[in-house]
Amino acid sequence: MHAVKRLLSICESRRRWEIKITLVLILFLQSCVDSGSKKGKLEEKQVVVEITEENDPMENYETGTYGYDLELLKKYTDPVELKNGDSRLVLSLKYQGRIMTSSSDGNNGRSYGWINHELIESGKVLEQFNPVGGEERFWLGPEGGQYSLFFKPGSSFDFENWSVPACIDTEPFIMYLATDSSAVFTQTMKVKNFSNFEFQFDVTRKVELLGADQISKKLKVSLTDNVKWVGYETTNIIRNTGRQPWRKETGLISIWLLGMFKPSPSVTMIIPFKQDVQAEYSFKDDYFGKIPENRLKVVDDILYFKGDGKQRGKVGIPPETALPLIGSYDSGNKILTIVKADISEEGAGYVNSAWEYQENPYQGDAINAYNDGPLENGSQLGPFYELESSSPGLELECDSSATYIQSTYHFEGPEAELNVLCQQIFNVSLDEIKTVF
Repeated sequence: MHAVKRLLSICESRRRWEIKITLVLILFLQSCVDSGSKKGKLEEKQVVVEITEENDPMENYETGTYGYDLELLKKYTDPVELKNGDSRLVLSLKYQGRIMTSSSDGNNGRSYGWINHELIESGKVLEQFNPVGGEERFWLGPEGGQYSLFFKPGSSFDFENWSVPACIDTEPFIMYLATDSSAVFTQTMKVKNFSNFEFQFDVTRKVELLGADQISKKLKVSLTDNVKWVGYETTNIIRNTGRQPWRKETGLISIWLLGMFKPSPSVTMIIPFKQDVQAEYSFKDDYFGKIPENRLKVVDDILYFKGDGKQRGKVGIPPETALPLIGSYDSGNKILTIVKADISEEGAGYVNSAWEYQENPYQGDAINAYNDGPLENGSQLGPFYELESSSPGLELECDSSATYIQSTYHFEGPEAELNVLCQQIFNVSLDEIKTVF
């Protein structure tokens, strides 16, 4: 780990230099990457590090391109870039190992993640939440309720009392290992819930940039030369390092992954769900007030939700009715986005994030979608829209671990070929999606 700290020091003093890091002998235990097993940990091995330094030309790219966002992040943060041909993604140590953005067409390709340029450039640290953006960030649930991590004990569940814990907002992660197509980050965390129970744990986060064969296999689709693509998978591990086991009676936490994407009047979120099952509810749509019908529609077994960033609303799908594939389609830019979640109906249940004292704190959501919009005071966090998934509540013994895996994909190209992909994944046509509202 001393070698990693020296690398971070070099990055800090040479922000405008490209640090190429080649590391060998990376090893996860088999259970770390086995989605069927919820336990795993990182096994530390000897690491060989080679560092080459190149002067950063700081080329100018058009606003909205991946290269433009990469330049910004090089200037203000210590990014880690992964590459696989034209597929690129950039991660941030400063922002908890989050995936800031990605591209399917190199530096000149479209930047898919929403990034808050103004906030990053300002250098400000906000008190409640620092919405710097990123198309997959590591968070923890629950957000609301008697076991909330976002409200202090005794406070009311109102926005002015809501605050994101520093460990998932302002405190950086440590880079453990990196190659051209994968990176591993770690951090030690401590957080107290609304009921005054303190969680102590280690986090390990692995990000892998996927190749065409991996994407085809994971989504069971066929890719053509005319469609540009980028896909990545994250493996997220929490290990209880405290002296007390985690029990329902004192509150559980969950791994919560949220992707922030660029809104547009042409964006429609696509959320399939199961209807013919026994559940308390098929979906929840009143987190911040009931979502009007002209913004949220159910057609057969798919929930369609506007992603225009103009009105605040959130929907949730419980594990009983949730399906592993959700997404969005931006008809204006011809971008199909897919998120694949790891849904489980076993274990302790899903934590409830509703902003209220809860009768059923473990009847929460496995899938969420959020559309940003103005707050009551007229201010706005974004605009952006989010596709989210969560692990079940983690009922962990001391020194035991849990793993949660999610993957994200973007496809861009001719609409006819994107339509084939959409039908293979969601069994619905792009014409149906474009005309639903």
